[in-house]
Amino acid sequence: MSAEKLISDQALPFALLTDAGTKRADNEDACGSHVESATHLVVAVADGVSGEEGGEIASRTAIDVTLRAYRESPVSWGPAKRLFRAAQDANIEIHDRALVVTELRGMSTTLTAVAVDGATAHAVHVGDSRLYLIRDGRCLQKTKDHTVAARRRRIGVVSAERARNHPERSTLTRSLGRELIAAIDRITFAVLEGDILLLCSDGLYNVLSDEELLEGALRSESSSACQDLIRAANARGAPDNVTVAIVHVKGVSSVGPATRWRGLLRRWG
Repeated sequence: MSAEKLISDQALPFALLTDAGTKRADNEDACGSHVESATHLVVAVADGVSGEEGGEIASRTAIDVTLRAYRESPVSWGPAKRLFRAAQDANIEIHDRALVVTELRGMSTTLTAVAVDGATAHAVHVGDSRLYLIRDGRCLQKTKDHTVAARRRRIGVVSAERARNHPERSTLTRSLGRELIAAIDRITFAVLEGDILLLCSDGLYNVLSDEELLEGALRSESSSACQDLIRAANARGAPDNVTVAIVHVKGVSSVGPATRWRGLLRRWG
């Protein structure tokens, strides 16, 4: 297992871990982070498309460019715009490189990244990696899988159980690098003291259930939890690469921006 991790006294202790799994020699997953301040953190996970040349290069490029572009962007833009622009920069970099290098033609990757800034989380997402919010003993998926099976489940063609084992459950309808302008989901939500954010590639959630992800994330601090979850996936014979990132939200106000504004408006009224 290879890891990039940081456990500290800052408000957002976190850990990231990626592993090739039990069946593959190469790891086409990648992950990374950028610490802007004690209460401002970016974490990202990417999964290169299997079967395509350059999957490993695509995922690593997605992480490196997204984090670098975020770091170098104007703070005045705000986290949501900075993250979205950074993901678009990564898409263009992968797309253009695939056009120039014949061996990399067709390469693409998923990307799920979240910027936590105080009491608000801003995420960008394309593909079938996932972002979960763990709160009050519940595990809520905040991202939407961009796969053929998931799309059929959303329109009611197949059941949730059938979609989980569908032959096209990993066939992406969107990915980073395939087109010059990527269709990237943007998600913003409030975070509270004690929340846990879990990002992972499909190599983890295809092997472990949401209940098992919840149990693993709650069992210990982020570094140990990442290791435990990947061990559990490998114990099941994880056929794909496995990546997980966990962020613990601490030291933030339980009153979000929207609540504060409503209070001020009521006071002015």
